[in-house]
Amino acid sequence: MAIATLEREAADTLDYSKLDLSNPCELLQILQKLRQIVVREGQDIFHPWQASIHRDEFLRDIFLSSGLNLAYYLALRRHDLRPLQAALMPWGLSSLGRLEARVIPSLDAVITTLGAVCQVDTTTLPSRPSIEAFLEGDKLLQQHTEAILGKTLPHRRVRIMVTLATEAASNYEFVRDLLQRGTNCVRINCAHDDAKLWFAMIGNVRRAETETGHACKILMDLGGPKPRIGKVTIPSQDKHIFQGECLVLTHELSSPKDTDCFQATCTLPEVIDRLQVGAAVWIDDGRIGARVESLIKKGVLLRVTHASLKGSKLAPEKGLNFPDTDLQLSPLTDKDRQDLDFVAAHADIVGYSFVQSADDIKLLQQELAVRMDHPREIAIMAKIETSQAVSNLPELIVQAAGQQPFAVMIARGDLAIAIGYQRMAEIQEEILWICEAAHIPVIWATQVLENLVKKGIPSRAEMTDAAMAEQAECVMLNKGAFVAEAVTMLDDVLARMQTHQLKKTSQLRALHSW
Repeated sequence: MAIATLEREAADTLDYSKLDLSNPCELLQILQKLRQIVVREGQDIFHPWQASIHRDEFLRDIFLSSGLNLAYYLALRRHDLRPLQAALMPWGLSSLGRLEARVIPSLDAVITTLGAVCQVDTTTLPSRPSIEAFLEGDKLLQQHTEAILGKTLPHRRVRIMVTLATEAASNYEFVRDLLQRGTNCVRINCAHDDAKLWFAMIGNVRRAETETGHACKILMDLGGPKPRIGKVTIPSQDKHIFQGECLVLTHELSSPKDTDCFQATCTLPEVIDRLQVGAAVWIDDGRIGARVESLIKKGVLLRVTHASLKGSKLAPEKGLNFPDTDLQLSPLTDKDRQDLDFVAAHADIVGYSFVQSADDIKLLQQELAVRMDHPREIAIMAKIETSQAVSNLPELIVQAAGQQPFAVMIARGDLAIAIGYQRMAEIQEEILWICEAAHIPVIWATQVLENLVKKGIPSRAEMTDAAMAEQAECVMLNKGAFVAEAVTMLDDVLARMQTHQLKKTSQLRALHSW
C-alpha cells in the first residue's frame, strides 16, 4: 500500500485515545476533523451517483440535496461516534443521535456552539445554520411523502395502508368504511385475483373518495419471483408435518405409497436444481424450517428442523424462502410484465418485489417507459426483503429517487427469514435511518396487528409493534375479517404516539398519569 494512502487512512481515523473529551476545545478539535472527513468522503460517495439523477431541473436539484445528505450520512456512520456522544451531552449539546435528515447542519450547529464556548476565531468555524436550513431535510421528507402517499389526516402524521381482499371488488360499503375509518392508501396484490377484479376494486376506491372526501392512493404490488409450494402429497392421513420428518421437494410427485416422506412441488421448479446440501429452506413465513439433507434424482430431500409441537400444516400456495441460496431470478416475471400493462394505466404506485440492485430498478424503469408517456410520474415502492437489498439500499434509492417518486417498504416477513430473526429489529432501524437521510418515506409492513386483523383481538406485543411503527411514514395492514376495526385502532394508536415520539425524537408533552 502506498505511503500516501496509509497517511490518508490514518488522517481519516478518529483517534479519541490522545484527547481529553471533557475539554470543550479538544472536543471542538475532533468535531472539526470529523466534519472534514464526512465532507470529503461523502462527496467521494456522491460523485458516481450524479449520473443516475435525471429528473426535471427543480426536482433534480431537490434530490441532489437529498442524495448528498445520504452520502454524508454514510460517511459519518463509518465511524464509532459513541465517545463523542457521551462527551457532548454534559455540555447540553446535541449528541448527534437524530441528525439523519440534516447531517452537515447538525455538525455545524454543534461546532459553532462549541466554538463560542472556547472563544475561538469565528472565521475558522462553519456558519451557524439558520432554522430554515436546519429543518430543510424534515421538510423534504414531508414533501416526498405527500407526493407518493398523499396528505394524511389532520390528527395523524403517519399514513395507513390496507391490503384489499377480493371482497373489495364487490362490496363498496366495505371500501367506503375503510376510507371513513382513516385509510390513506390501499394495496392491491397482483399475485392474487385478476385485472377484472382489480378494476372493480379501484372503481370502488375512487367512488368512495368522491363520497367521503378522503383521498386514497392506489398501490399495485407486482408478485415477483416468489417461490411457493405447488402440489402436496402426504404419506398418511395427518396433514401436519413434525420436526425430524422428511420432505421431498420435487419436480414431479410420485405415489404416496412409494415414500414415507411428505412431497411437494415448487411453483418455480428451477429453484430446486440450485439447492445444495446443508442449505436452509423456510416454508410459510418461517412456520416450517428445514435443511437440504441430500440431492436425489427426483429433487432434494429435506429434513424438518422447525415445526409446531403439534405439527405444522403443509399446504399449497405457502411461500418458500431459501436464505442460503442465490436463486438468480429476475425480479420481473412474465406475469409481472403482463400485469404492468394494467398497473401503468391505473396505479399511483407500483410495488416492486424482490428487488436487489440498482440494475433491478433500471429494469422496471425501462418497462414503465415502454408503457407510459410520462413514466417518471408514477411512484416506485421497493420492497426490502433480502440481505442483498439491504446491502444495496443506497444505490437502490439513488437509481429510483433520482428519476421519480420513490418509497421503501420494509417487508419484514421475508426479510426476517433472509437475515435471521435476531437481526430484524436492528436492520429495520438501520433501513429507517438510511431512508430518512435520503428523505425517502418508509412503509412499515408485515403482521401489523395481525391477531386483531384475523381474530378480532390484538396481542399485547403487537400493540407495541404498532406504536413503534410511528417511526415510519406509513403502516400497512394485511387483509382479514377485522381489518376495518384494525384501521380504527391503528388510527388511535398512531395519533396518540405522535404526541410521544417523532421519528427518533421523544416528544416531551405534559404527563397526566402521575
